[in-house]
Amino acid sequence: MRPKTFFVLLVIAAAYILGSRAGRERYDQIVESVTAFWNNPDVKKARKNAKKQAEKARRRYA
Repeated sequence: MRPKTFFVLLVIAAAYILGSRAGRERYDQIVESVTAFWNNPDVKKARKNAKKQAEKARRRYA
């Protein structure tokens, strides 16, 4: 393999590895934010109310 081709492949591999690490950290940060939002008491209350309204509508139109 020519040295230039090897160097290009090496740079691509390094960029992939470094990018995937940064991507995982950002992914973990997003998951943490979404989990905190989902478990927020106000959001839980809104989900419960929406479920009740959907049940009422389902019974009314079924």
